[in-house]
Amino acid sequence: MHQRQKPSAPERTSDPAADGGALPMSHNDSRSLLNFSQLMLSAGQIKPSPALKHSKITYFEVEILDVQSKKQICIVDKVPPASTVLDVKHKFHKACPQWYPSRVGLQLERNGPFLKDSINIQSLAVSSIITLYFTDLGQQVGWTTFFLTEYTGPLLIYLLFYIRLSTIYDQVESRKNFRHPVVHLACFCHCLHYIRHLLETLFVHKFSEGHTPLKNMIKGCAFYWGFTSWIAYYINHPRYTPPSFGHRQVSYAALAFLAGSWISFTVMTQTLPVGIFAFLMVIQMSLWAQKKHKLYLKRFYPEVRRKAAMIPIIF
Repeated sequence: MHQRQKPSAPERTSDPAADGGALPMSHNDSRSLLNFSQLMLSAGQIKPSPALKHSKITYFEVEILDVQSKKQICIVDKVPPASTVLDVKHKFHKACPQWYPSRVGLQLERNGPFLKDSINIQSLAVSSIITLYFTDLGQQVGWTTFFLTEYTGPLLIYLLFYIRLSTIYDQVESRKNFRHPVVHLACFCHCLHYIRHLLETLFVHKFSEGHTPLKNMIKGCAFYWGFTSWIAYYINHPRYTPPSFGHRQVSYAALAFLAGSWISFTVMTQTLPVGIFAFLMVIQMSLWAQKKHKLYLKRFYPEVRRKAAMIPIIF
């Protein structure tokens, strides 16, 4: 047997380049290629937008002081720029539960006007700390509750007098005396007037401010309910005297009731309480109209100084 001898030198491998193959890469070449690939990939990535770099939100601190003593009540911190005065009131209510938002009045200056709930807090800022003055507005009620209470009372009170309760009128005298048709017409017109106001409050009117002091509702109810009792007592009294000019006066006044309700109601019933109530209502309505007219001109036509006529030529 012949024993195979080991070669004295390593066998020569075939040359890939000579055979048409690719040249082998050294370790350094592969590392360079890897670094170059990473560089290309990083260069192709989308750079973050400036908005993302500067996305930090600046918060405000609202210092709330008592309007009388100037003592600090609390500090409402971390208030976003998009917050409104109403948002600050809600945060203030969490810190001081005894004052709910509708009861809180906030002023930028001690003698300044109360800030509306819709005002953006950022518009008040001079620095990151905003100082506001607090006033307790007292117990508040919503405007819808205000008008529903004010108008429901006269509607029910008048009907109590119309049916002539025994606690109000003498029943013997009530059964003996005949009711003039104007008494029924007056009840219909009075109820129609307040039903219309109630429906307008529920489905038509939109109120700019959400609340009003409770004392205002008490004064309004005292005025309307008191005059309604006085008016209804006279018109539904068994000894009520009908208008001087009879059917013609009643008919014309009833038609005019649709345009100037309380003046025509005075003519239709010919009673002193209605006349006094109509006179006071004209004064009150004229004051309201002048105030609203000034606000309207200030908002839409600041250059106009013209006054509006409540009753042309007369007033």
